[in-house]
Amino acid sequence: MRQNVRVLGVPMDLGADRRGVDMGPSAIRYGGLADRLDDLGFDCIDGGDIAVPRPEAGDPDANDLPDGRTKFLPETREVCADLSAAVAATRADGEFPLVLGGDHSIAMGTVDGATDPDEELGIVWFDAHGDFNTPQTTPSGNIHGMSLAGILGKGRFGETPWARAPGVSEENVVLVGLRSLDEGERKLLTESDVTAFTMSDIDTRGASTVVQEALAIATDGTDAIHVSLDLDWLDPTEAPGVGTPVRGGVSYREAHIAMEHVADNSASLRSMEVVEVNPILDEHNRTAELACELVSSAFGERIL
Repeated sequence: MRQNVRVLGVPMDLGADRRGVDMGPSAIRYGGLADRLDDLGFDCIDGGDIAVPRPEAGDPDANDLPDGRTKFLPETREVCADLSAAVAATRADGEFPLVLGGDHSIAMGTVDGATDPDEELGIVWFDAHGDFNTPQTTPSGNIHGMSLAGILGKGRFGETPWARAPGVSEENVVLVGLRSLDEGERKLLTESDVTAFTMSDIDTRGASTVVQEALAIATDGTDAIHVSLDLDWLDPTEAPGVGTPVRGGVSYREAHIAMEHVADNSASLRSMEVVEVNPILDEHNRTAELACELVSSAFGERIL
């Protein structure tokens, strides 16, 4: 992968309960992302931000699905459609789309723009959470906890073509670092063909082994892969400024090792997003700066 990199910001917090992740794209930019990529030999182009409606201007309970609950569904659909178009345009221009969130609901837009009808796309999803709830199983109605289910057309998302991504098969989707699941999504996940590696797997087998296996599953028989990196994948002692922190995550070095393995598969990497950085909860922008470091590792930065 030696394309120009186009950064697309999505200052979105409609998919979450806690305000602040809408400032994530600015915090990551401020953390020095462009300079790090330039130092690696990439021409980093800032594509600006996708417009996001203000929560005060919408109805959080507006829902055009037959049943279930999804907060700010029309607004999320609008943002994801615009992001999908921006990612597709980036690819058409021969550039690599690097998307900065915002909450994890934006993944539905990123992945839709990264897919082609006649190709298969694998996904590696680094996250403390499964994001596998549907409008019927969600205890909160927050769409950031439904984004992977939406991409795979689970539940009522099967009736929403803007969410479900063509060319993504469950067999090539891998969750890495799970440690927090709701009961309904746990059942859906165990019944699916998605591969899920928990933190227990990482503890037992090591981060390097697990991530290499995850990438092998995602690349098996596919044309390309998408990497989705939620900063709450890391332990809160390393990344305090995230939307939904959960104790017991990966360490600083485990996260870098994982991204180094992503770089080893750069020929297959089509798109990447970094989400859930919350500067309100951060300490001196350290989580945003860590996000920049991890992106750099995914793009080939090494100690030697």
